[in-house]
Amino acid sequence: MKYLVIVAAAFGGILLFLLASASANTALFASHYPWLLGLNAIVALALLGLVGWQLRTLWREHRAKVFGSRLKLRLMLLFGLMAVVPGALVYSVSVQFLTKSIETWFDVRVEKALESGLDLGRSALDYLLVDLTEKGRSMALELGDQPDAKRPAMLNRLREQAGVQTAALFSASGQLLASSSGELASSRPPLPTPAQLRQARAAPGHSLIEGEAGHELLLRALLPVVGRGLGEEPRILQLTQDAPASLAQNAESVQAVYRDYQELSLGREGLTRIYAMTLTLTVLLALFGAFALAFVLARRLSAPLSILAEGTQAVAAGDFTPRQAIYSRDELGVLTQSFNRMTRQLDDARRETERHRAEVESARAYLESILANLSAGVLVFDRRFLLRTANQGARSMLADEFAGMIGEGVDSWPRQKALGRAVREAFAEHGEKEWQMQIELDRAGAQPQVLLLRGTELPEASGGGYVAVFDDITRLIAAQRSAAWGEVARRLAHEIKNPLTPIQLSAERLRMKLADRVFGADAEALERSTQTIVNQVQAMKRMVDDFRDYARMPAPELASVDLNALVGEVLGLYETSRAEIDVALAEYLPAVVGDATQMRQIIHNLLRNAEDAQEAEAEPWIAISTRLVDGFAELCVADRGPGFPAEILARAFEPYVTTKARGTGLGLAIVKKIVDEHHGQIHIANRQPNGADVCIRLPLAGAASHALLTVSPSSPES
Repeated sequence: MKYLVIVAAAFGGILLFLLASASANTALFASHYPWLLGLNAIVALALLGLVGWQLRTLWREHRAKVFGSRLKLRLMLLFGLMAVVPGALVYSVSVQFLTKSIETWFDVRVEKALESGLDLGRSALDYLLVDLTEKGRSMALELGDQPDAKRPAMLNRLREQAGVQTAALFSASGQLLASSSGELASSRPPLPTPAQLRQARAAPGHSLIEGEAGHELLLRALLPVVGRGLGEEPRILQLTQDAPASLAQNAESVQAVYRDYQELSLGREGLTRIYAMTLTLTVLLALFGAFALAFVLARRLSAPLSILAEGTQAVAAGDFTPRQAIYSRDELGVLTQSFNRMTRQLDDARRETERHRAEVESARAYLESILANLSAGVLVFDRRFLLRTANQGARSMLADEFAGMIGEGVDSWPRQKALGRAVREAFAEHGEKEWQMQIELDRAGAQPQVLLLRGTELPEASGGGYVAVFDDITRLIAAQRSAAWGEVARRLAHEIKNPLTPIQLSAERLRMKLADRVFGADAEALERSTQTIVNQVQAMKRMVDDFRDYARMPAPELASVDLNALVGEVLGLYETSRAEIDVALAEYLPAVVGDATQMRQIIHNLLRNAEDAQEAEAEPWIAISTRLVDGFAELCVADRGPGFPAEILARAFEPYVTTKARGTGLGLAIVKKIVDEHHGQIHIANRQPNGADVCIRLPLAGAASHALLTVSPSSPES
């Protein structure tokens, strides 16, 4: 690279010497003009090859993705630009100054006048040609409206009106169809060439000036004539007009004078070009030196910067291996050494961070594992009371995946708003104190879900917020209530049954003792009163039996039972029923796990309730069906009665809840108790437009079902 700079300096000196010699002796310079031109061309090509080699080297490094290639290219372009901008400015000013200096040696106004004369002649001819073309367009439009037979006569009339020398109509192939001329001696117009006809057909018209300067000039215009007929072959209209002889002669005179002036000024242009080429070569040499120096500086500067850039990318990728350091006393050497120290410190810090992160992740995973395996539901809120976490226990207990609720306030929850508001109000009421409360959540077609809520505020060290823990105590409360009702039923049965028999015996004894002593109306009153007492005692005994059955229901003896066969047995008792019974039993229904006696009681209670609900109906109807649903055997009984009132629907399974005047309210309660003990599900709903529908799902017999019964409690009510 140093030798190239020396050669460039030598060439610069030679060119400066030639420039000084040319300024002092123009004749000597002109005699060696071809040699100087060739030398300039060789030097320019050599410089071009050198610059191309440098750029090719940088481009190959860039394509090979050599680290630091883009940095070297950018630095080289930056240094080169710093030389190009001033050099280009000096070059442009020098060329302008040189050109204007040489221009002052000649009369510029004469040249301007000659050029203006030439332009004036050209403008006049162009004007005549445009005028001829416009006349031709008007004639073509009028000829297009006429048939071929009338066009020759109209052609002559239109030519005379337009004042055109000749007019001719040709076919698309160039055959002359009609012509008109203003000169009697001229019998045939000048024929257009095939190329001119093609141009006239392809374009909306073709016009040209024929002849040479100093001789006669002919103006020719060719325009297409489009007829009205569909598929009619287009015609070509040709108009010719001789240019004025004086105009042609004046134009030739001006052009001849201008040619002579150009020959006289040829020496001026050559001198200007030689000076310009000399300056150009000088500027190229200066730029070459700048680019060469830029290339050297780019290599020197990019070496440490490339090391730093490579190290930075490695650090960003997680590689903290020390890079190669440049041991120099300048700032770049100090920078690379400092960078290596920084990478070592970062490597130590990363190891420490990884250790802490592993500890945090382990603690977090442990906590998440605990939360995921808790049977209780857990809801965690931040300081703004936005839901942050809901564990699997909460999702299972509420049968809700909390989609669209994480990160939202309770007022924006699409579901479970009652639970969210209850928790928020409890925290607002108790503040930082721990609290406990019990709430009920309504469920469609089922008993309300009772939750026991407990809440506390999270410490500020963990980020603050609130946590609420809840358990589903619906079954616990139901069990307590069932036990309480069972105890009430047992005591009522004990207390009521004891005096019933003496009352009945006393009434019968009175009737026997007084039957022979009273007559007439008194005898009838005695019989009616004693019979009423006996009937009511029997009714109370039946009620006491229901109490006893509910309070002392034995544990089921589970076995494999054919549900369809049990339905058939119970339906045999209803052959004399006045209700129409539709039976739809599923074929190949698997056996269920249950107590046959208690299951008969379930079927009998449901059919009897359906009959009682339709006592006032003229055409009572009952439908009983079985099917296999989601791994359970489902039994459904439907009727056309009035259905369950809205206030009874959610409490239908509680004891002593009934709409019948003579009922005890224990029928559905007994059914619910039996279904629960069989680990089944029961669902009631009203039919549309009227009627009720009761469905029971029982687990199937088999290994999987027995495992389910021994491992998990009964499923939630559907």
